[in-house]
Amino acid sequence: METTPTKRLKLYSGRSHPSLAREIAGHLKVDLGEANLREFPNGELHCRFGENIRGADVFIIQSHCGVLNTSIMENLIMIDAAKRASAKRITAVCPYYGYSRQDRKASGREPITAKLVADVLATAGADRIMSVDLHSGQIQGFFDGPVDHLTAMPVLLEYLRQNAPDDLVIVAPDAGRAKVADRYAQRLNADLAIVQKRRDKTGSGAVDAFEVVGEIDGRHCVLIDDMIDTAGTIVAAADLLTKRGATDVWAAATHCLLSDPATDRLKNSSITRLIGTNTVPLPSERELPIIEVLSVAGILADVIDAVFEDKSVSEIFDGENQS
Repeated sequence: METTPTKRLKLYSGRSHPSLAREIAGHLKVDLGEANLREFPNGELHCRFGENIRGADVFIIQSHCGVLNTSIMENLIMIDAAKRASAKRITAVCPYYGYSRQDRKASGREPITAKLVADVLATAGADRIMSVDLHSGQIQGFFDGPVDHLTAMPVLLEYLRQNAPDDLVIVAPDAGRAKVADRYAQRLNADLAIVQKRRDKTGSGAVDAFEVVGEIDGRHCVLIDDMIDTAGTIVAAADLLTKRGATDVWAAATHCLLSDPATDRLKNSSITRLIGTNTVPLPSERELPIIEVLSVAGILADVIDAVFEDKSVSEIFDGENQS
């Protein structure tokens, strides 16, 4: 007897960022499944999918944010439940990948926690990982299966093309972001500048931005980064640009974590506009008039569809998602 297998796409969301998951489901024109997540009185998490997923292609959306360790554990439990329910393939869609800054040993006796997260996702049963703008490309090698490293660049570029003035300088807030900033500068036909910074070695997290390489006097500057956490780096860089003669300073970043004291720093900084994306939710208490939030739901939906249909992901980004 010959049978034709029927492919089934199943989309589920954890509780860290349900609004993004609903938006992705809307783009894909599919229903978001019920994961029936709950907590026991002692804090243990439980998941039970509300439908048959045997043989299905399951995509579990969970950004590692909010209570970070809880969101990761919830992600693992959902993946394990899908594996034990005989899903054919499980993709962990992590718009923001937790612990991505701990991708190497900067000094002795330190963990490489980004690798640990990849290991536990694989052990739980993830066959594939999907994430947006990893802190460094090498994290792709921490997972032994396929990793779809997406970029929010198309969304941010479109906004800058429509709203930024012509006399533009793209600025990297530190040397580590120079390559990414250069890609933005090329796409926008803009000049490039780099801020040299030194971080306080006492462990306080303070940043001393001390020099600018490039011509920024009398120019409109846009700082490009992958994430803004406490905003120390981006604010120090913006204030330095203003001191060096920049007429206006914007900042653009994929992941706006905005941990304390980020909002206070931004309020008192030289940044007049902060452009971010919704890879992590922006709580109402952290909203500021200068913040513009763009959606990456369309990008994630396009890639989920490509993976489900076994099409090329790189073609969606014209090969710009590989670093």
